[in-house]
Amino acid sequence: MSDVAEQEPLECLPDGLVAALEVRDRWRQQVAAQSTGLEFIVSDLARWPVGSRVRVAFLDGDKALHAKIVEATAQLTDNANLVLDFGLDATTGEFRRWTTNDTTYAAEIRVSFDQPGFWSMVGTDSNDPTLGSPLDLSGGRPNQRSLNLGKFKEVLPARWQGVVRHEFLHAIAFTHEHQNMRGPCEDEFRWEDDAGYVPTTDARGVFVPDAAGRRPGIYTYLAGPPNEWPRPKVDHNLRTSEDPTLVAGPFDNKSIMLYQFAAFFYKSNPSSCAPKGDGINLSEEDVRGLRLLYPEVADELSARANEALKELMDLGSGTDALGGGNSAYYDRATELLRAF
Repeated sequence: MSDVAEQEPLECLPDGLVAALEVRDRWRQQVAAQSTGLEFIVSDLARWPVGSRVRVAFLDGDKALHAKIVEATAQLTDNANLVLDFGLDATTGEFRRWTTNDTTYAAEIRVSFDQPGFWSMVGTDSNDPTLGSPLDLSGGRPNQRSLNLGKFKEVLPARWQGVVRHEFLHAIAFTHEHQNMRGPCEDEFRWEDDAGYVPTTDARGVFVPDAAGRRPGIYTYLAGPPNEWPRPKVDHNLRTSEDPTLVAGPFDNKSIMLYQFAAFFYKSNPSSCAPKGDGINLSEEDVRGLRLLYPEVADELSARANEALKELMDLGSGTDALGGGNSAYYDRATELLRAF
């Protein structure tokens, strides 16, 4: 089947950085599992402070390319109480730059175009000097790449605006939708080969259906070119786990964070895991997530909460501490709580 051979290389962080993240994440999961309620605190570690100014700088590329990146990210910042500061010099039209010799942070998000593939560290990980080896090209140190848009200097890929928005959503703490624990993808992916599959490759070494039409599974396919992923790497990038350090909303098949995989990745066609968005623009749920993660005015939310509390106290007056016997209290309490 041609869709097997035509699948593009998948997004993936460099191996050394993935290894460092896995060590850190295992520690976080252990801590969260031992402490009631800590999972929400731990998950917030990846989020930048609400209302903050997060600096972005470029390693390479020219100002025309940089301007395109800036324009594409406006869809994110238009819907979040967060500023991505690209350091535009109004006189020269140049944007902020960083170098591999930096010893202090020129920016929290350090963009490059010179490494293979598209990838980004998640949220404040990009500013964590404990992530990645000092000898690695990528990591959380001032002289390391935290977000890469490979080959953008040579040619912009199809739906390039979507690629930029996807990677910058990672950079402000969003993760992949296909790994959403509330979604169907774990059960929908064809992890293993069709029964009796005989490993068969084309001229490029890509695994393809055998002479009887039996297909390779995801593990086999991704073990070959162009990805060459071992099984643990597939698990890290595709499988879902009940991770206590993550807070997930409802599964959104229109999310820009949901990958379009080749049809053979899925058990059914059409698949409930397949994206229905355009891959370029944020979905309504993406926007909702941004507004929840970075609410516009924290004081306004606090004021609304105080008003709701006062209304509940008024409704509950004359009843016991739980509003017993007052159905209006219970009904309004439920309504108000759903509003937050």
